[in-house]
Amino acid sequence: MTANTLRSKRRRSALRTAAFLSPWLIGFGFFFAYPLLSTVYFSFMKYDGFRPPVFNGLDNWTYVFSDYPMFWPALRNTLWLVLVMVTLRVVFGLGVGLLITKIKTGAGVFRTLFYLPYLAPPVAATLAFVFLLNPGTGPVNSGLEALGLAPPSWFTDPDWSKPALTLLALWGVGDLMVIFMAALLDVPKEQYEAAELDGASAWQKFRFVTLPNISPIVLFAVVTGVIATMQYYTQPLVAAKVASGNMGGSGQLFEPGYPEKSTLTLPQIVYSAGFQRFDYGTAAVVALVLFALAMAFTALLMRRRGGLIQMGD
Repeated sequence: MTANTLRSKRRRSALRTAAFLSPWLIGFGFFFAYPLLSTVYFSFMKYDGFRPPVFNGLDNWTYVFSDYPMFWPALRNTLWLVLVMVTLRVVFGLGVGLLITKIKTGAGVFRTLFYLPYLAPPVAATLAFVFLLNPGTGPVNSGLEALGLAPPSWFTDPDWSKPALTLLALWGVGDLMVIFMAALLDVPKEQYEAAELDGASAWQKFRFVTLPNISPIVLFAVVTGVIATMQYYTQPLVAAKVASGNMGGSGQLFEPGYPEKSTLTLPQIVYSAGFQRFDYGTAAVVALVLFALAMAFTALLMRRRGGLIQMGD
């Protein structure tokens, strides 16, 4: 085979491969690469969406990290939600999945009851939760008072607003429950039988049999949970609006984060800066910070995935 024939064959093979990859390449270019590069471009521009963008160097970056009063509270809240909410959702979802797989009768009923809240629209679920946790008239606080406990103010208290959002997230943990149940039912029974013959306790069977088998699913739940929480927008915004009594129309400017910026998240200030205040440079900087954090968390989890099952080995 001559060199020209070999080059022609390789060229045809490369073109054939590119043809098969073209749908993905087009989608990646239009829906990921182009928006990302545009965001980087606008982060160095002064742009309001009406006049042509003007290069202003690092002014947007300096403003966000030094002078923008909403950035650091939003960053702290977002990190808190990632660390606390994601952890509790994974633990709670795994616990519910374990519980239902052990139930002999009525498992289908309990599975349905735990999964139904996940199907509720986010806005409707948040509205219901705010009314349930209303400090004055909510049934939750009424029940706590009947038990002689001091009820918290929930969404009107900056110390309790994020725990209240976490309770809302735990209420809708049905998605993780179903995923974990499928993984738990797939664990080989022979390994449990071998562990019992060795005299393993329930905790040892979970640690050395269950957890190693479902570790890829745990990693999947954590990574997707981190990414979803980095995009957490609807629930804290709706909760803040309802709790503050500001349920005006879409044309009214609402300062997110009530009470005292405790429900403020990074996606909220991206929207507020870009689409309400028309400061696209600031919005682009915050969006890039959010993207970098999501990538960093995901890379760290992928590198440390062995730690999900190495619990003191």
